[in-house]
Amino acid sequence: MGDPLYADGINAAVLLIVAAKVLVVFAFLMVSVLFMVWFERKVISDMQSRIGPDRAGPWGLLQTLADGIKLFFKEDLLPDQADRRIFHLAPYLSIVPAFAAFAVVPFGGTISIAGHHTQLQLADPPVGVLFLLAMSSIAVYGVMLAGWASGSKYPLLGSVRASAQMVSYEAAMSLAVAAAVLAAGSLSTRDIVIAQEGYRWNLWVLGVVPFVIYLIAATAETNRPPFDLVEAEQELVGGFHTEYSSISFALFFLAEFMNTVTVSAVAVTLFLGGPNGPHIGFLPDLWPVVWFLGKLLCFLFVYVWFRATLPRFRYDQLMDLGWKKLIPLALYWLLLIAALRIGRDQGWNAGIVLAVGVAVGAVAWAALGAALRQGETVKAAA
Repeated sequence: MGDPLYADGINAAVLLIVAAKVLVVFAFLMVSVLFMVWFERKVISDMQSRIGPDRAGPWGLLQTLADGIKLFFKEDLLPDQADRRIFHLAPYLSIVPAFAAFAVVPFGGTISIAGHHTQLQLADPPVGVLFLLAMSSIAVYGVMLAGWASGSKYPLLGSVRASAQMVSYEAAMSLAVAAAVLAAGSLSTRDIVIAQEGYRWNLWVLGVVPFVIYLIAATAETNRPPFDLVEAEQELVGGFHTEYSSISFALFFLAEFMNTVTVSAVAVTLFLGGPNGPHIGFLPDLWPVVWFLGKLLCFLFVYVWFRATLPRFRYDQLMDLGWKKLIPLALYWLLLIAALRIGRDQGWNAGIVLAVGVAVGAVAWAALGAALRQGETVKAAA
């Protein structure tokens, strides 16, 4: 489904509207990062019976802005052993994919501006989901190159961890996303949202399993606690960005929180109906944006809740969860959904298909568990 804005042809008004949408998305992401940092500090301080930021601005709202301004005036360091060009390029390779991924997220309905109809979405390519996965994969290059170009051992260890972690959880996340694509029959994010109208959200249409897998994998992809092994200060000083300061460090900081907002927005789009919500006659064009922001805020709260309550995983636990639990479960659930979809098209009995699928899954899971236990026994004996 294309944007109706372009049905009128390319002219000056259309270009102005597109430029305005770009500025709106850019401003929203920047403001959301500032809000997210303040929100995380406030929520964790409430959970731990502390005051939290309260000095700069009302309720400490300007504390994040003050921290950003401070970083701009700090000295920008360059280690002696660093690769100068790659060292300065790496932060931008981390932040650009976060901006680009949000471009295909629909955050509202269709509105009319100066007689031109346009969707509240920067772009709606027919392969939007593939674009999201591509941007998610590219983001690891910034972290990897930052650790390698620093010319220091601890940042390099952090970047190697990051590459292994992202590869491990990218597969599970892709399989969870594929379930949403299979349910909608389209790779367009707008089509996936339309398929969830009438409260047919993928959260319960597909079952809660793909949603939970995506939530866990996205947490690991963004290096959020309890999966922040790439910057574990007790082990790696500061991780891949140990040698960075000033604006370069600020860009990594910005990229991490921006990625958190982006993966939350993608989760809302794929599993919670995007901007779909109750229809209200008063200001009808505004309410889809309100529903989208409300769902997004719930996701951001969950990420803060994770950070405040869960201890950091050991690295072997991190790898075991990704390869031995999430990937087999995500693949099994995707095959089960495909079987149910084919059975519906062929007129098969859904109960029989589900029973056979559950039985096959139970046998496969038991066999996988036995194989893993045997491997651990052989390794321990050796």
